[in-house]
Amino acid sequence: MTWFLVMIGAAVGAPLRYLTDQRVRARYATPLPGGTFLVNVVGSLALGLLTGAALAGAAGSRWQALLGTGLCGALTTYSTFSYETLRLAETRHRRLAAANVAATLFVGLSAAFAGAALGRALWG
Repeated sequence: MTWFLVMIGAAVGAPLRYLTDQRVRARYATPLPGGTFLVNVVGSLALGLLTGAALAGAAGSRWQALLGTGLCGALTTYSTFSYETLRLAETRHRRLAAANVAATLFVGLSAAFAGAALGRALWG
């Protein structure tokens, strides 16, 4: 049953990632991978919130499989982040590549910590 929950979450997360990236690219003409940045930050926040809820006893293993592993796992993307950062560096945008790494790590981790704190506060 867990595999089915993961599959359902991923079936929502993957298209959501793709559509978000396409929308951001269409709206903002920049070499920075804004769509990937956005989904990674939102996914980090959501996973932090889910973790906070789980630590408070409000989200069991089924919610973690559906939303954490499935939805957030398919929504966020380390491989695309790595590829896009490499492409920035290869196309002589090394400072943007470094900024992308720093911003993704800092903002993503901050979002995860904030989500976990919010989850504990809401359900703790």
